Order: sequence, then C-alpha cells, then structure tokens
Amino acid sequence: MTTTTTHPTLAELNTMTREAFVAALGEVFEYAPWVAESAAAQRPFNSLDALHASMLAAVHASPREQTVRFLCGHPELSATAVRSGTLTSDSQREQQSAGLGDLEQEQGERLAALNKTYLTRHGFPFIACVRHYTRAGLFAELTSRTERDTEQEFAEALRQISFISRLRLSQRVSVGSL
Repeated sequence: MTTTTTHPTLAELNTMTREAFVAALGEVFEYAPWVAESAAAQRPFNSLDALHASMLAAVHASPREQTVRFLCGHPELSATAVRSGTLTSDSQREQQSAGLGDLEQEQGERLAALNKTYLTRHGFPFIACVRHYTRAGLFAELTSRTERDTEQEFAEALRQISFISRLRLSQRVSVGSL
C-alpha cells in the first residue's frame, strides 16, 4: 500500500519554483517568508541540515534593525493567546504542547507580567523553544533570562529560533531520497 504525503521531499523542494518553495517553507520562521525566499536562491540542498543552515544564514546576515523586527514578530508565550486561537498554527501547537492554554488565571497573569518586564528590558519578546522545557522550566527561564545583558539575550533568542525552526522544518519536509 502506498501513502501520499502533503509534505515535499528535499529533492522536490530543490526543483520547485521559487514561489512554491516559499509557499512550502515560508512559515518555518514566524512571519518571515523572506527567510525561505533567501534560501530558495541557494538551492540545491543535499540535506535538511544544509537547508536549515542556509535559512539561518539569511537571518544572521540581515541588518540588526531587521533582525529586531523579526524577533518582534514572534508571539509572547501567552495563555490568553493560546485560548483565543490568535497564534499561527505552529505557535498554537507549540504553546499548547507546553500546557500554556491550561494555566490558571493567576499563572497566566504572572506570565503576562514576566513577558512585559522582559520586553521592556530587551526590546523584543521572550523566545524559547517550548518543546525543550517544562511549564515550570519556562517560567524559570523567563525569569532568569530577563536579568541577562541584552546582547547575550539577543544571541539566545536567535539560538532558540534555530531550535524552533529546525523542528518546524523537519515537520514540513518528508524524509525521502535525493
């Protein structure tokens, strides 16, 4: 029995039009299809890791102000947003998997206050690959990272985006032969 998948293989991505490539991978990086567009020009890729590295290189090569805007495009970790369904489908799944939609009101308010403090201090939202943390771990990480130097935190936000985008990419590309 043969099953079909809606996810392209790497070989298919390598031969797609630029538009189809961006449509397939444009949301791997939250609200930043320009990352996929940049990677499209670097094809062909011989591995998923090479594709991911190309996408990350586009982010790291962007001017600082563009990178800050990119970071600001990421949603806060928020019980309210999870419950209201206002997140992208990826962020919705990720935050729900961390149990953020199940927070008691007091915990949700604490998370909102911590997010506000972090944003005020650093100028961009707290970003974490929630699949790497427990709910308690997220609160601890947010509290700890708020106190860091902004340059250190800028680098950490990009590192977390690397984790998030790699997981998303692996969900969008079927394992198949080149």
